[in-house]
Amino acid sequence: MLNMMKFFVFSAIGIFVFFVPITLNGKSSIMLDHFVSYIQLAIPGVLPYYALLVILLGAIYPFYKKTWNKDKVTLVFSVLKVFGFVAGTMLVFNIGPKWFFDPDMAPFLFNKLVISVGLLVPIGSVFLALLVGYGLLEFIGIFMQPVMRPIWKTPGRSAIDAVASFVGSYSIGLLITNRVFKEGKYSIKEAAIIATGFSTVSATFMIVVAKTLNIMDMWNAYFWITLVVTFIVTAITVRIWPLSKMSDSYYQEMEGDQEVIIKKDRVKTAWKEAMITANESPSFGKNIWDNLKDGFVMTMGILPSIMSVGLLGLILVEFTPVFDWLGYIFYPFTALVQLPDPMLAAKASAVGIAEMFLPALLVTKAAVVTKFVIAVVSVSSIIFFSAVVPCILSTEIPLTIGKLVVIWFERVVLTILITAPLAYLLL
Repeated sequence: MLNMMKFFVFSAIGIFVFFVPITLNGKSSIMLDHFVSYIQLAIPGVLPYYALLVILLGAIYPFYKKTWNKDKVTLVFSVLKVFGFVAGTMLVFNIGPKWFFDPDMAPFLFNKLVISVGLLVPIGSVFLALLVGYGLLEFIGIFMQPVMRPIWKTPGRSAIDAVASFVGSYSIGLLITNRVFKEGKYSIKEAAIIATGFSTVSATFMIVVAKTLNIMDMWNAYFWITLVVTFIVTAITVRIWPLSKMSDSYYQEMEGDQEVIIKKDRVKTAWKEAMITANESPSFGKNIWDNLKDGFVMTMGILPSIMSVGLLGLILVEFTPVFDWLGYIFYPFTALVQLPDPMLAAKASAVGIAEMFLPALLVTKAAVVTKFVIAVVSVSSIIFFSAVVPCILSTEIPLTIGKLVVIWFERVVLTILITAPLAYLLL
């Protein structure tokens, strides 16, 4: 009886906080966004110093853990995190050149993204504990078996990764993927598909994008279209190079633990799995604390990267033609689907490889159709250098930077082609 209560009550609270729009003070949004907005209004003077402290802790963390020089990529990102702290300090204490304080440069990054993410991820991680900790994902996984293998060429249990990434974060998804891969329950190909196809940014990050682009009034449409498009794009990329040619062998040539396919009594089995998880779940307090701790450590990793890679991306966008050139790669596709200002949309699509928030920053004043398509692109493209790439490279999954860039390109093109017609139908 207690396990049933845990399953229904905690899962329902998690679903309510992440997915049910509520109107408060004339503003329609999900509860998680209302919580964050309340804090931002209640203590605005404290937040810049809180964000700067988190950036400082994030910059110190790789050196404290002695992981800063374990490979070239980690070394580069460890240095960038220190640069992120320097940039944050300059902004908070008002030191630096005039261009740095332009409203569309460092202040925009810091006030709109760093502070929002610094609150959203830890608070979101608390409610994520309720959503994913008491059997709901296991229950869904059994029902997803007949879907996952034919469409995405992955086991039913990978549905847990997919949902955990979407409602939690890519870091939680990648953590699960790497652990299951090392246990021999995913092949190399399956782990690569899950890491590059499902480990996208979370619903909490999507709120930041939607708020930045002023499309929170269509939150549910944005969320569900992004979910559907992301998974359609993944279904296509698993059938083309490089994912289609990844190895079917297992981690360190181990035997591999093939998934048991449930053919009958699916509801009974799903319920049994959910009850086992609910029974084995840690105490409520421990579950909340562990998730909050993981969420805070993740925030420490993300904020300095947003401040450094985001700022470098904005400098490249503002003062160099690099992303104009890259934008020409996507221009034929944005023009083909007749987006308003196709060159701006193409440039925004290209800039996403540096940091997933940058596309949104470029189209804040664009037509609503362009905003919507770019908002979906920034999530569905999955791969970006400020966070996901170092996360994937730090797992045991054998994916190279070259392959990741190719997969990113494929995902951006497919997302533009699929989302634009949907946006025109909707808006």
